[in-house]
Amino acid sequence: MDQLDLKLLQELTEDGRISYAELGRKYGLTRVSIKERIDRLRQEGVIEAFTVTINPEATGKHVSAFFEIDVEPFHLDSVAHALAEKDEVENLYLMTGSSTLHMHALLRDMEDLERFVLDHVYSLKGITRVQTHLILKRYKSRNGGLRL
Repeated sequence: MDQLDLKLLQELTEDGRISYAELGRKYGLTRVSIKERIDRLRQEGVIEAFTVTINPEATGKHVSAFFEIDVEPFHLDSVAHALAEKDEVENLYLMTGSSTLHMHALLRDMEDLERFVLDHVYSLKGITRVQTHLILKRYKSRNGGLRL
């Protein structure tokens, strides 16, 4: 990956809909050359996906909760797979430290949070501890991974 690749990644991070032609004009290359570079970055796994970022509150999801979930080792995979299947779950990670799984979920309201915790978290075999943290205000949010 060279400096131009890094610049293209930055451009795409800021506006994933920017055209190859516009990028080509900006960097003095042809549209085809830009497309080939971006295709290579996708094939190499540098670019995982092109996506859209949706404001959760605009779609009725007003509660954003982070969970620290301790799980008995024997049940770790089954718990993780069960939670990953839930539509409410945005991100789920196996972590080091005092908690085993860290999960982010988006829910409509507090009643939806209560239902989710009781029906889909506490009901799973092997969970030994759950700690829930609610977001009060979002100051910065980066959806996806690295920002260059």
